[in-house]
Amino acid sequence: MGPLQPNPAELVLGLCLFFALFAVLGVVLLPRIERVLADRHDATEGGLARAEQTRAEAERTADELAERLAAARHEAAAVRQRATEEAAALLAAARAEGIRLRAELVAEAHARIAVDRALAEIELRAEVGALSVELASRVVGEPLADFAAERGTVERYFADRPA
Repeated sequence: MGPLQPNPAELVLGLCLFFALFAVLGVVLLPRIERVLADRHDATEGGLARAEQTRAEAERTADELAERLAAARHEAAAVRQRATEEAAALLAAARAEGIRLRAELVAEAHARIAVDRALAEIELRAEVGALSVELASRVVGEPLADFAAERGTVERYFADRPA
């Protein structure tokens, strides 16, 4: 028997074992290998898909947050603008009130000064009149108080003088 003419019993036994081994590999081992390859493929490709989906969701969230932030900044600018306008209005009102109070105080002060001046002028005229009559009495050597009062000399002098 040689290599070109095999023993039929060995050939049948070899073929049976080959097909048995092939069946075991096809039924048991190849599905496991395919399942492992599918799991690996799912882990890599599915992971990429999930990562892409997560990235897209993160971009949507980032865009939404950017819109909210822009809206919040716009609202803050509007609030600042309103506060600035209110502050300007309050400042103008306070300034106007201050000017009004100052004008009232100045008017009151001028009135008080005028009254005090008039009172001081009246007192001063009386004092000057009395002192001048006394001085004239000393110069002349006689009492002139009755003469000045009777003739109204001091009052006439002050009436002739401009104010």
